[in-house]
Amino acid sequence: MNISDNCVASFHYTLTDKDGKVLDSSDGREPLAYLHGASNIIPGLEKELVGKQVGDKLKVDVPAAEAYGERNDEMMQELPANMFTGVEKIEVGMEFHAQTEQGTQVVSIAAVDGDTVTVDANHPLAGVDLTFDVEITEVREATSEEQEHGHAHGAGGHEH
Repeated sequence: MNISDNCVASFHYTLTDKDGKVLDSSDGREPLAYLHGASNIIPGLEKELVGKQVGDKLKVDVPAAEAYGERNDEMMQELPANMFTGVEKIEVGMEFHAQTEQGTQVVSIAAVDGDTVTVDANHPLAGVDLTFDVEITEVREATSEEQEHGHAHGAGGHEH
């Protein structure tokens, strides 16, 4: 069976940046399962998996625009340090969960200047071209429940 809309595909992957640094991998874990056509994975990878089948191995280069998007300077915001209650020392690189109009968002601290803290709500991989080494391990019809919920269930998928 080939990967197409309304099927669940599972794959092992290693994700690297342009310098070959490993950013993420399914090594030692279950393969990642996703419902094809439901935007469960980044668009640049999903479109390259169409038509693939179990046993296929491929290397996919995904430009930032088709991965986590380009960096957006409007996602940077200066806030007063006293907004971060309960944090003893705010340091660059720390991550916080912020409530926004779009729901919970992870923001990282980009700069600390006295009582002003600059937060960055860009995805950590925004602006990064990615390379996926992928091996397809399973392709099956999605259940009606999976199609209704918009994601894969069971091992490697998201449970509700």
